[in-house]
Amino acid sequence: MLPLEQIKTRIESAVSGAKIDIVANGGPSQQASLLIDNEHAVAIARFLRDDPELRLDFCSNVTGVDWLDRTIKKTVKVKQVVDAVEKEVDETRQEVIPGYLEAVYHLYSIARKHGPLIIRMRTTDRAAETRLPSLTPLWRSAEFQEREIFDLYGIYFEGHPDLRRILMWDEFEDYPMRKDYREPDDYEYEPTPHGDVLEKAKRHYALRPQLDGAENIVEPLDR
Repeated sequence: MLPLEQIKTRIESAVSGAKIDIVANGGPSQQASLLIDNEHAVAIARFLRDDPELRLDFCSNVTGVDWLDRTIKKTVKVKQVVDAVEKEVDETRQEVIPGYLEAVYHLYSIARKHGPLIIRMRTTDRAAETRLPSLTPLWRSAEFQEREIFDLYGIYFEGHPDLRRILMWDEFEDYPMRKDYREPDDYEYEPTPHGDVLEKAKRHYALRPQLDGAENIVEPLDR
């Protein structure tokens, strides 16, 4: 497969106005990725799928990532007057990065037998603006995985053909894979509480004199 820098250049030449950044990976894999802008995401994805040299015709995996607000330290060069002499010195500054959510896609070419190419999209924030364009119309294998991200992270994929919960029940609130998620004590809306969840639920049964106990409500699954 072409180097990431060349793929970036080809996309920018083919998709007018596209904004793409190469995101380095400091982990053992050293597997860098392309951060694509949401406005041109569908056009970029279509180019990656249809370009004769790339032919990235298979999306093997889509996952969500939750980034909380964080503060990073940067060392910059600044000019200061020291002993009446202007010198360039290092200064450490702090930068606050607001939190956001990501959707990360791993693309392969069955036709060309290469890959993966990793692309990612970011939401504006973690609260009000958590919308991203769906890439399911281009890679059907992304359908259930985008639904899972919607269910567990709260990213709304615009243009998805069937965006609804896939793991949690309809009455469930919040997003269990977010880093600031806290489990509630009362799981009265869970259809079949069992194990640790059942033990938590029993604390609330004592507050309901009309109930004889948990065993009269549900048969634990771990028996």
